[in-house]
Amino acid sequence: MKIAIAGDHGGYRLKEEIKAYFAEEAVAGSTLGQAVVTDLGAFGDKPVDYPDFGAKVGRAVARGEYDFGIVICGTGIGIAIAANKIRGVRAALCHDPFSARMAREHNDANVLALGERVVGPGLAKAVVAAFFTTPFAGGRHTRRLAKLLALEQED
Repeated sequence: MKIAIAGDHGGYRLKEEIKAYFAEEAVAGSTLGQAVVTDLGAFGDKPVDYPDFGAKVGRAVARGEYDFGIVICGTGIGIAIAANKIRGVRAALCHDPFSARMAREHNDANVLALGERVVGPGLAKAVVAAFFTTPFAGGRHTRRLAKLLALEQED
């Protein structure tokens, strides 16, 4: 599994925590630790614009360069909106493991959005674990996903 991760200055610290979490999981030998995580920025806490980073991850996922993305800003709202502007992206802003599981199981979300000022590192790790270990359920959700995809084709 290849994951692109990025955030603005408001999400920089949480981005670093999540990267460290994936590295810890790799050392522990978990399946989550087998993910290859690529940092697309920002590379510090100097003010930058969240739309640039939401779009960067969104485009990379939509092009198929990565299977999934993680985007982080202060609240997760703005960067989720930015990522969702890219055709083919289904970014879900999740604040708890249940919403993360449902985002994957019901909506086949391919980008996880987090807010550093909303969730702490411990909860964020639980959200990440739930998101990346839950498969899309298919079944009745496939019809609904097709309707979401059809919306992207409208002018």
